[in-house]
Amino acid sequence: MAVEEQRAGSRVSRPEIRLVRRGFTDPARALRLLAEPALEGLAADPVLLDALAATADPDLALLGLSRLLEAADPVDRQTLRDTLTTSKPLRDRLLGVLGASTALADHLARHPHDWHVLVTFELRDMHPGPEDFRRALAEAVAAAAADPDGRPADALRVAYRRCLLAVAARDLTGTTDLAQTAAELADLAGATLQTALDLAAAQDPAAAAACRLAVIGMGKCGGRELNYVSDVDVIYVAEPREGVDEQEAVRAATRLAAALTRLCADTTGEGTIWPVDANLRPEGRNGPLVRTLASHLAYYQRWAKTWEFQALLKARPVAGDQELGEAYTAALAPMVWQAAARENFVADVQQMRRRVVDSIPATELDRQLKLGPGGLRDVEFSVQLLQLVHGRTDEALRSGNTLEALAALSRGGYVGRADAASLDTAYRFLRSLEHRIQLHRLRRTHLMPTGEEDLRRLARSLAPLINDDTRADPVAALQREWRRHAVEVRRLHEKLFYRPLLDAVAELPPGAAGLRPDAARARLEALGYADPAAALRHLTALASGVSRKAAIQRTLLPVLLGWFADSADPDAGLLNFRQVSDALGRTPWYLRLLRDESAAAEQLARVLSAGRLAPDLLLRAPEAVAVLGDPQGLVPRGRAAVEREVLAAVGRADSTAAAVAAVRSVRRRELFRTSAADVLGRLGEDPAEALETAGEALTALNAATLQGALRACVAGWEERNGALPTRIAVIAMGRFGGHELGYGSDADVLFVHEPLLGSLEEDAARAAQAVCLELRALLAAPSTEPPLEVDADLRPEGRNGPLVRSLASYAAYYRRWSHAWESQALLRAEPVAGDPELGERFRQLVDPLRYPGAGVPERDLLEIRRIKARIEAERLPRGADPTTHTKIGRGGLADVEWTVQLLQLQHGHELPGLRTTRTRAALAAAAEAGLVGAEDAEVLDGAWVLASRVRSAVMLVRGRAGDSFPADARELAGVARYLGYGAGHSGELVDDYRRTTRRARSVVERLFYG
Repeated sequence: MAVEEQRAGSRVSRPEIRLVRRGFTDPARALRLLAEPALEGLAADPVLLDALAATADPDLALLGLSRLLEAADPVDRQTLRDTLTTSKPLRDRLLGVLGASTALADHLARHPHDWHVLVTFELRDMHPGPEDFRRALAEAVAAAAADPDGRPADALRVAYRRCLLAVAARDLTGTTDLAQTAAELADLAGATLQTALDLAAAQDPAAAAACRLAVIGMGKCGGRELNYVSDVDVIYVAEPREGVDEQEAVRAATRLAAALTRLCADTTGEGTIWPVDANLRPEGRNGPLVRTLASHLAYYQRWAKTWEFQALLKARPVAGDQELGEAYTAALAPMVWQAAARENFVADVQQMRRRVVDSIPATELDRQLKLGPGGLRDVEFSVQLLQLVHGRTDEALRSGNTLEALAALSRGGYVGRADAASLDTAYRFLRSLEHRIQLHRLRRTHLMPTGEEDLRRLARSLAPLINDDTRADPVAALQREWRRHAVEVRRLHEKLFYRPLLDAVAELPPGAAGLRPDAARARLEALGYADPAAALRHLTALASGVSRKAAIQRTLLPVLLGWFADSADPDAGLLNFRQVSDALGRTPWYLRLLRDESAAAEQLARVLSAGRLAPDLLLRAPEAVAVLGDPQGLVPRGRAAVEREVLAAVGRADSTAAAVAAVRSVRRRELFRTSAADVLGRLGEDPAEALETAGEALTALNAATLQGALRACVAGWEERNGALPTRIAVIAMGRFGGHELGYGSDADVLFVHEPLLGSLEEDAARAAQAVCLELRALLAAPSTEPPLEVDADLRPEGRNGPLVRSLASYAAYYRRWSHAWESQALLRAEPVAGDPELGERFRQLVDPLRYPGAGVPERDLLEIRRIKARIEAERLPRGADPTTHTKIGRGGLADVEWTVQLLQLQHGHELPGLRTTRTRAALAAAAEAGLVGAEDAEVLDGAWVLASRVRSAVMLVRGRAGDSFPADARELAGVARYLGYGAGHSGELVDDYRRTTRRARSVVERLFYG
């Protein structure tokens, strides 16, 4: 039994089975309707039943026909019955409308005589234009105006739906294609606006006499590609008539425009036609409704954003003063076609694209035909973008119609022929699907329905456009076709915008249209590439030739180019990718990883274009790209795992230098892992959490590095000299000891040793000195691996004192000579490598110094404040801005850290929570103990986190350490991107930083300086 018969159930009569086979889902109701007087005799007409069966919803069509016949007067009813049985064109059109649209069926039930419009439009080759629609609407309004009881506004609405009925009938029977239907709907909208304007002028003749008013169609109305139900976007432009003051003319034109809007949108009587939306005007809803031409020009010359010029692509005079409307479009066209040369073009375009995606509610994402992935907006947006880029020099591209523009782009070689044809087909299907959904109830929607009945009606209505058999399961066939087109469109940015760039640098088959070099450069400029000539050279090197490598690159590059273009420095991303590919291109797993693992390819593109540090680390050993294909590859490894690997590498090495080189190689790979995870946002959703995760990872990495290097140097010394006569421990200081390392931080340490029993003090000291000197030299030696600078300047007597001291020597020094600043520095002392028992004894030695039982003496307090003030006055680099220097600038790291450390010195002995090397933990403990107010603690914490993140961002972006914001605009944009600011918002970052640190400085002046 067929699916339709199964739906109807097994206990059905023979007539009902015949109806089920014709597509009726409720045969019992259909038989009842066919038995009614209005349909008497038609039940036996197989031609009529077959015509009903051919509609999108036979049940709906039969119900609508029954209502229409019942509503018609007896004479007209008989005329309609006779025409139904004798005229196939009328029968197909009427039943097609009734089977697809309950809203138009309702209209016919209210105005049964309107079925005659389907006869007047029966000629297959006739295409009604704007004048035809204007004449039909004007005649209806004039007739109502001549009738004492007539209501011209209602007559306009009825006449509009009568014309809409004719358009829908031609559409549903295949008399017109999508493009012609959309054009007719736009022409009907223009005619409606003109008629409404004429009505408004008749109601306010003084206003009409004072001004010339042009209505400019925007959006789909302007592009002659309107939906059945849509806001009609317009812009109003006015000029005074001779002898009329300009302001008076603008006021008069505003009254006419407001009246026009009310006539179209009024919900009384026959209801709304559609809303008239003027929000695309200068300043949007906050700007004046009507402006003069000069006012429009002044705005667009000085204030307009890129998206406003993109919107003006579709501007077209549709009503009112035609001469003024044409003057408007002619005056603005040069600005539209130079928009791609604007300074912020790329940033504005990217922001628009993100705004579109962000505007979709999560619950609608999978049902959105317009805004969703693979939806209509994707096609329209990319076509318009290509028009703005290439329309500067090619006037053939300057069409406001999406399909016409796509065809022109194909003819000009800007889009491949096959790609253009595929997108044309997909766009026509998606728009047709949107039309059918809206036509059902004449409601503005872009969502796919979920009900089985609605989906079945859509599938039957669109059967000619579905490349699948819709008879067995029409719903499944429709959904397959929709998904197929959505997948095709989803790749449109690759196909429309990036693929032709490869055609421009690759060998094309004979007769194929390729992008000209100047057009390719223009497109790369529009994408944000600062050096398009160099970018083309990179593309040529990557994609040219017939090798398997080049073929895979041609598949990958269109997508990668898009990801590079989304970054602050697309040029760097492409250059880095070429260098990595040159190094690894012959490695089988590399291209296979990128081709088969889309997440790995995207992560690589984001890393390569986000700054210099991670790419520089990767280029030193490109095989590290493999971590991007590992699900756990971007999770920083703990110290224990890294140390095991480091010590194993040291054990395999045949010399001290080779062992330390192996240690540095592991460090470089792990540094890449952490920096890549950081730029990709994988270290934590909260910025402070991500900062702490990075600090812990870098601290653990440096500690493991020192442990391995120390093991290697000790082994080397012993191989040359015999057993080492002392034990050595490495004490982390500064940000290293605080687990707060940044990517550009040195490793601040103290070296402590203790002679073994029976060893001479002098021999032990010489041995420890030799080991630690070699450790520092090998970790900082020139190499392909990044150096680790081991800084021991915080030791007693600074750089003038011995590099290594014994524990007893430290005890003697601190007992007799220690200064207040040394006690302060020891607040961050923490053993990290070497002999753990010795390190712990050093900790016990310094605890009384950094947490003194009597607090800080007044003289030491004054000394600490004096040193801090001297640092601020003398160590700020020449020319540096104290409001943006992250380290010693106002409200920066030093301000917060010295304030917290002063509290630790004063209260650490009595408050265990303050006995920590970590700044934020100590600040939280101080706040909990009431030493700092909660609001002050929050201000200090926020400033410290922001300053630390800026320093990390500068290192990630520039590849070298820096304490101030970069002066280069691209580098500053990269820093802003890392910190979560969108394109074009670098200035906001600097303003936010100054505001945050200014508040912190105010707290520091109260707490630290008193």
